[in-house]
Amino acid sequence: MSLRIAILAPLKRAITSKTTVSRNRVIVDLVEELIKRGHTVTIFGTGESRLPGVEFVSVCPKALTELPPAENEFYQHTSYLIIEIAELVKRQKYFDIVHNNMYPEYLPLMVPITIPLVTTVHSQMTSLTSHVFHMFPSAHLIAISRMAKKVAGISSMEVIHNSIDTEFFTPSTDHGEYLLAVGRMSKSKDANGNFLDPKGIGNAIAVAKQAGMPLKIVGNVEDPVFFETIVRPHLSDMIQFVGEISSEQKVTREQMHELFAHAKAFINPINWEEPFGLVMAEALSCGTPVVAFNCGAVSEIIDDGNVGFVVDRAKGIDGIVAALKQIDTIDRAACRKYAVANFSIKRMADEYEALYQRIVRAH
Repeated sequence: MSLRIAILAPLKRAITSKTTVSRNRVIVDLVEELIKRGHTVTIFGTGESRLPGVEFVSVCPKALTELPPAENEFYQHTSYLIIEIAELVKRQKYFDIVHNNMYPEYLPLMVPITIPLVTTVHSQMTSLTSHVFHMFPSAHLIAISRMAKKVAGISSMEVIHNSIDTEFFTPSTDHGEYLLAVGRMSKSKDANGNFLDPKGIGNAIAVAKQAGMPLKIVGNVEDPVFFETIVRPHLSDMIQFVGEISSEQKVTREQMHELFAHAKAFINPINWEEPFGLVMAEALSCGTPVVAFNCGAVSEIIDDGNVGFVVDRAKGIDGIVAALKQIDTIDRAACRKYAVANFSIKRMADEYEALYQRIVRAH
């Protein structure tokens, strides 16, 4: 059955085929596949968003990160979020189902949407967000990992893993000897004013130094002080930062593909309970093994000993370095095969399509 699907998109950045932002990338890949399958898709998003075959309802002229400064940015941002929801409510009779991918996810749960609404929770699940979602017991909620569902404590949550474009992220016939680390350099700090570094960029630098291996770092810099204190002092011929020092990711998908495909290993020594981690799947699709701390959903993405190594965080940097000494035991072809089997767009679209159909029929 062909469906008329409305997508509520985040407004922080545009939805385009070139996006590298995780939540937006998942939306793009899913929507493009749904279009191929004959469904009609309308995305509620920013004015400059574009995808072939997709109708867009513009709810703000530009991405929130591109808007002129406002005296009160919180009011500016939330105003556009409310406009997005209002535009959907006004048009809801034209759709069979709404797939909510907004940031934050729970706002549409509070409004009178009479057609089926499914909500994918892309953000980190905490006790507070779990408390909020428990306030909507009839909501169709989707977690992007079993770990996130467990933290939420909501038995009715579906689990649909994110996907990546395995036809775009393909292996190279050769690879270098460098390590690769990818992640935003967060502006968040602890009570003592120290950067929290959830993506573990500081850890990656320490790993490279201790292992004596070259490292390439990619990521957007939310706070320049992070870069100046944690990254720049260590830059050398062995440790390189790739791209512009910018609050937005400037490295293209094509460049990311090259970086993944030619790396000896992708390291992900994160410091937070990440609900998924697309970069690990992208590396594996390029045939590049992954070494990561056992935080968040890492153990759901990495088949330990087969496509990389999952390291107990208590072992710290030493544990990552020890795993890297065994990296040549990992078959790069096995990494590629595993990624295609588990993280293809087809697999994700199959699961969402089946969920949509089931909910529409039951409505």
